[in-house]
Amino acid sequence: MRLRRVARLDALPAAAWDRCFPPDYPFTRHAFLAALERHGCTAPATGWTPCHAVLEDAAGQVLAAAPLYFKTHSYGEFVFDFAWAQTSHRLGQRYYPKLLCAIPFTPATGPRLGAVDEAARGALAQRLAQLPAREGVSSLHALFLDGEDLAACQRTGGLERRDVQFHWHNRGYADFDEFLARLSADKRKKILRERRRVVEAGLRFEHRAGDELTEREWRAVYALYANTYDERGQSPYLTPEFFLDYGQKPGTPVRLILGYEGREIVAVAITLIGGDTLYGRHWGARAYYHSLHFETCYYQGIEYCIRQGLARYDAGAQGGEHKLPRGFLPARTHSTHWLADARLRGAVAAALTQERGWLDEQETLLAAHSPYKRQATAAARGEEQSDG
Repeated sequence: MRLRRVARLDALPAAAWDRCFPPDYPFTRHAFLAALERHGCTAPATGWTPCHAVLEDAAGQVLAAAPLYFKTHSYGEFVFDFAWAQTSHRLGQRYYPKLLCAIPFTPATGPRLGAVDEAARGALAQRLAQLPAREGVSSLHALFLDGEDLAACQRTGGLERRDVQFHWHNRGYADFDEFLARLSADKRKKILRERRRVVEAGLRFEHRAGDELTEREWRAVYALYANTYDERGQSPYLTPEFFLDYGQKPGTPVRLILGYEGREIVAVAITLIGGDTLYGRHWGARAYYHSLHFETCYYQGIEYCIRQGLARYDAGAQGGEHKLPRGFLPARTHSTHWLADARLRGAVAAALTQERGWLDEQETLLAAHSPYKRQATAAARGEEQSDG
């Protein structure tokens, strides 16, 4: 087997890439990653230079693959290593560029090492672990790994890092009211009050597939998405051309939660559907409305999952202080890191040991503040463990 690097995913047949990955996870599909490249989202100019890893047999058949990027910064990753970069510089070592095995701008756990079988997965993990030393870069980082990939990476000696996100689980609810009935009284009243404020503001919502929107509607959606970044003084990660291509493609997994004031779209949550999961990715709003973010990004997504019979709602990273009281439960995430410099590796390993202790304490504290009624706690904990 040989490892080949691919600078443009469109140069590789979609079928060859996709056969390595499960079809129900949208972010590793050839269509998604190639669209990011075609429309300038992942390019040297943005600090995301594609260099995907492809493991082939002697006949050139693809046996395993991984989305891989040269990174000149750490933005858009959601596993924060800025302190590691500072430590590397203090040690007199360059940290950037580094190698990153991840889905750009997407902190959603899923497959990263696609493979036709476990032997190919293990071989790919071994080759990836050797890349920092072989290519003279500081490190390689594999982010938001699922169980199979995590095990393969751990066998190569990478350092494991853990974190916590918050996911909502569908326990067979007939409707949103049944979900509310499982919550403690104070949490239920707060949610009802927030939803009432949005209705009193005169807002209504629609759920639509991306290929149902016109170009004009997509441009209105993009303006709301870009406004979120403008408010933070940042440039949007994604381009309007990406949405007009991937978002409008027939059968796209993109689902839009659209908030209207009259006939005008004033808020949006951009989500993707994959298997039994709804993935919340981006949001935007024209102006501030009380509780609009919670309605658009949390409650409407929960209603969509109940209506469609989806089992889980991964609403994105961060914001746990807002998600927990609204029915989202802790779920562990995992990443693996290979660091070429022994001194940096030792410093990071010590920091991760301390971080894991803090994380264990946080998980104990979070479990004690479940938003669900006492009789639902056991079921909630079981789902949390299976998710992490």
